[in-house]
Amino acid sequence: MDVEMETVTLEQIVLKWFPDMLPFLNQKELDSTIILRDGFTILEPQDALEIIHYSICEHQDSAFLH
Repeated sequence: MDVEMETVTLEQIVLKWFPDMLPFLNQKELDSTIILRDGFTILEPQDALEIIHYSICEHQDSAFLH
């Protein structure tokens, strides 16, 4: 099976699998470019959740809360 890589936004992933999370993500996170090795159509919900989690961590400010 030969599937090409596909570029999507985090917003596309969130809308497909976890639309309830949309209000909790900022626009910078939603606009993140995600490259899927095996394409969007075969992305599993657990993998989508992992991508969302990683993206949130990547966009957190380095400031500490007191």
